[in-house]
Amino acid sequence: MPKLKSKSAAKKRFTATGTGKIKRNQAYKRHCLACKSQKMKRNARGTTIVDATNVREITRFLPYL
Repeated sequence: MPKLKSKSAAKKRFTATGTGKIKRNQAYKRHCLACKSQKMKRNARGTTIVDATNVREITRFLPYL
């Protein structure tokens, strides 16, 4: 069986936690920050866990994660 290739874009965006869940960065924090509320910008800090509906697709992109 040949080795599987990982998607380069997914390698840069997702990492695994110690328990095997997939971690991602928060979105909507790059530009047009003046019109966004302070609460929205505060909640967009840091990282979060990928939703269960997307895990299957991401694990296909990263077979060795």
